[in-house]
Amino acid sequence: MDVILAKSAGFCFGVKRAVDMAYEEAEKSGEKIYTYGPIIHNEEVVKDLEDRGVYVINSREELEDVKNKTVIIRTHGVAPEIYEIAEKNNINLIDATCPFVLKIHRIVEEYSEKGYTIVIIGNPEHPEVIGIRGWVKNGHVFVCQNAEDIEKFDNKYNEKICIVSQTTFNSKKFKDLVEVWGKKSYTISVVNTICNATEVRQSEASEIAGKVDAMIVIGGLHSSNTQKLYEICKGVCDDTYYIQTLEDFSFREIDNIHTVGITAGASTPNTIIREVQNYVRNEF
Repeated sequence: MDVILAKSAGFCFGVKRAVDMAYEEAEKSGEKIYTYGPIIHNEEVVKDLEDRGVYVINSREELEDVKNKTVIIRTHGVAPEIYEIAEKNNINLIDATCPFVLKIHRIVEEYSEKGYTIVIIGNPEHPEVIGIRGWVKNGHVFVCQNAEDIEKFDNKYNEKICIVSQTTFNSKKFKDLVEVWGKKSYTISVVNTICNATEVRQSEASEIAGKVDAMIVIGGLHSSNTQKLYEICKGVCDDTYYIQTLEDFSFREIDNIHTVGITAGASTPNTIIREVQNYVRNEF
């Protein structure tokens, strides 16, 4: 069986940087340390870090109870209030926020101070989007992820809107939704904040999915960028499978298939990708 592995599969720059920071801190610290939310959306990495003394804080309320400890902010970033709590509680804060996410924070802060309503295209429940919302200084913010959401928009503030995106949003959908916004009678400033690595990953996945008989997408079930990869690949290749590890998939399903494509989300370790790739290549 021919196996095509996406060159862009696996850790992106921001995720690798955050994971490396967490492991480095675990190695040099002699006491319990924390991450604000899972460092990445990968259960195996989170469990391995826990075995090394790195534990997850899941809410602001939990953070309020932490005093004089080390806390790592994950790639998704946080609202300003989290920094304020850290300062109040004498927390040693290690900021692993992805630089591309920090750029969005600066954009929405700047435009909201100029009186713009901020429109975030993304999942309102995703931690990255929740963090971005916190940097809107005038409180005028609207989150949408489809055309139906846009129809609910009632801009009672002003005629100026600034559109940004969650870094892992589907790039084609972002462009489609911007077109919908463009038909409205607002003064619109658009800043495409989808991470370049995300666009490359999505484009390559779509290209490979169009060449193969079956497509395997590897990543955490809660990983936004992996979910988008699956959605894109499924739209091109009917036989697309979403797995977290090799154990999640019965490879009997790809019997009599000649070519298989493999891609993986930004939070997927190379060890898992290689395991799946080697199994498919050697067993079929």
